[in-house]
Amino acid sequence: MNLDPAPVVRLTQLSHGAGCGCKISPADLEKILHTSMGALADPRLLVGYQSRDDAAVYDLGDGRAVISTTDFFLPIVDDAFDFGRIAATNALSDVYAMGGKPLMAVAILGWPLEKLGAELAGRVVDGGRQACHDAGIPLAGGHSIDSKEPFFGLAVTGEVPITHLKRNDTAQAGDALLLTKPLGVGILSTAQKRGVLAPEHAHIAKDLMIRPNSVGTALGAHPGVHALTDITGFGLLGHLAEMCAGSGLSAEIRFADIPVIPECMGYAKQSCYPDGTMRNWKSLNGKIDGVGGMEQLVLLCDPQTSGGLLIACKMEFIDEISALVEITGLRSTFIGTLEKPTNGKLIRIN
Repeated sequence: MNLDPAPVVRLTQLSHGAGCGCKISPADLEKILHTSMGALADPRLLVGYQSRDDAAVYDLGDGRAVISTTDFFLPIVDDAFDFGRIAATNALSDVYAMGGKPLMAVAILGWPLEKLGAELAGRVVDGGRQACHDAGIPLAGGHSIDSKEPFFGLAVTGEVPITHLKRNDTAQAGDALLLTKPLGVGILSTAQKRGVLAPEHAHIAKDLMIRPNSVGTALGAHPGVHALTDITGFGLLGHLAEMCAGSGLSAEIRFADIPVIPECMGYAKQSCYPDGTMRNWKSLNGKIDGVGGMEQLVLLCDPQTSGGLLIACKMEFIDEISALVEITGLRSTFIGTLEKPTNGKLIRIN
């Protein structure tokens, strides 16, 4: 009888990237989406890919709109259940970032069956099912393929009253910028993938990534919120740049006020950051002013997975909106303001 224990499977060692750090860079995505073909004009499509928003939105004609999104990625943690839960939470966030409420989801699974087996894949799907259960929706089906690298995510359908719809390109001059989760998830995830993450730090990124952005539904109903997006693979600077460009504004942010996971800094100083960090920076460096060295760069461009919401709101509602966020167990931080562009740059860091 063979009593040797089964080998421990480290999912992060089976993929070339991790989480939203696998995303194609903003510059390369621009080339992919650029086309000479004319877009199909449909007045019922309220939000498409042109604004690089978090999800597509379609007018149902009765004051409501349907939200449609998909998101999937390679393992960002080693535990199969946690991987599924994080990937699903991240996908659901796109609906919340439009001010909406999810209705149902279907799964997207790629799995190296011969190498990992069906049972471990089942644990991934169970994690996704748990995230959907926590959101009060069914995981209603999905599609799977046998692939060389494991990946998982969801296609999510949601709804939103059109009057509550929040876009990423409707911010206004004078708005405050609030961020609801600290940066640094990509750095900690890279440390885990490289096998240098201290055991006492192993839970930090996971605990942040499984926290849902469900407050987005309430933020959609709040008249003081002008624009909303979630921070994922393009990092804070990438998603803020999209908000600024779409709204015709520039941002001024204070680096000292940006929330950061304290434990990630030691790994960042060891050059332990995702490849996506530098891809993000190369796409953005001509649009940013005031980045003070590598420490700031690796945090501001750090690809986040299931990151926080970036909120553009009227100054007078900061306290009220912060209270809404805190009800859900998150904390919003005032990091800067939006103004009319002055020097040709989208973002200035002080």
